[in-house]
Amino acid sequence: MGPSGSGKSTLMHCLAGLDSPTSGTVEVAGRALDGMDDTALTLFRREHVGFVFQAFNLLPMLTAGQNIALPLELAGRRLTGAVKERHDLVVDVLGLRDRLTHRPAELSGGQQQRVAIARALVTEPEIVFADEPTGNLDSAASAEVLGFLRRSVRELGQTVVMVTHELDAAAYADDVVVLADGAVRAHLVEPTADQLVAALRGEQVR
Repeated sequence: MGPSGSGKSTLMHCLAGLDSPTSGTVEVAGRALDGMDDTALTLFRREHVGFVFQAFNLLPMLTAGQNIALPLELAGRRLTGAVKERHDLVVDVLGLRDRLTHRPAELSGGQQQRVAIARALVTEPEIVFADEPTGNLDSAASAEVLGFLRRSVRELGQTVVMVTHELDAAAYADDVVVLADGAVRAHLVEPTADQLVAALRGEQVR
């Protein structure tokens, strides 16, 4: 987390293989990303990385169920056996079973973001990147979505890297890296709200 312009999204894009760092290396799931060409990066992201965006990015002509299953179809994976078990687990953990036949326009903002989270989790990626996932939601829907991200970590064993500038959102994290002017200002483990505020102000964290 950090203020606007601190480098949060740039760092996330480098970690996810969407941008290339000008120096240093990025390794995800034991693979160095900097040596991959565009085709290899595309395949790697499809097989190992999930994304949750602020704008949901659901396809409006597809139902919630079709949006969730889309990454499986693109990867040529049939909804049978272990793949179906994972799909059903994600759908149930996120409370979407009774919304699968609805199109995005028929869902609330919080429900749309839950569909987007399910879509990111269904392929069982090593890591999920969430870029301001609550930025377009009201406080109640934000708490709902953050709670489900937390459950995906606790119940599905998922790793989630979230970019946020919101203290309430950061409070859900196990680790918080505070950025300022493109550099790491602080790394906090299970921080309190007071510690986060102090770190964002550049004060010594106690």
